[in-house]
Amino acid sequence: MNTFLKRLLIFLSLIAVGLFLYSYFVENIFSARLSPKDTIAYKFNDLRLEVFYNRPSKKGREIFGGLVPLNEVWRTGANEATTFETNKPLEINGMPLPVGKYTLWSVPKDTVWTVIFNSKQYSWGVDTEMKPMWDPNYDVLDVEVPVHKLDKTVEQFTIGFDSTTGDLSLTMAWDDVKVAVPIEEVPEEQ
Repeated sequence: MNTFLKRLLIFLSLIAVGLFLYSYFVENIFSARLSPKDTIAYKFNDLRLEVFYNRPSKKGREIFGGLVPLNEVWRTGANEATTFETNKPLEINGMPLPVGKYTLWSVPKDTVWTVIFNSKQYSWGVDTEMKPMWDPNYDVLDVEVPVHKLDKTVEQFTIGFDSTTGDLSLTMAWDDVKVAVPIEEVPEEQ
């Protein structure tokens, strides 16, 4: 075997070992994530909505007022920042939201949540001090929605779209709490 092929083989082997070590120790792709990723989508006629988020579990912990502080901005999930994307202009609780991709933040309180749509894309949800990476200068819209107490415990944080009553809403549920953000498509002007 000539020298060039030997060097190329050694170089490729080193890259393979490096990638394996990185994936094992940094990303740990060989074990299940504690807060698995999820993407939910809503499609109706031409309207396309999508939410990407990570789903932490309760695991016997106190959630709101414990793991998730009340009256403080929360990344609305775990790990990467939660994103909300729409291909049509919307009204969120009666307020306009242009077409685009947004990060979704919330401020849980006892009786209401403030849900924030932010135009900045963040690589992660919190900084090294576990503080939200949210920058209020990029807030496009924030709405307050009432808290509904649930009879059953929701073990894993869940985001969904609900249109069972004919009205569309973005729902978030965890522990014994559920909130619903009303969404309407803005009709196109003729």
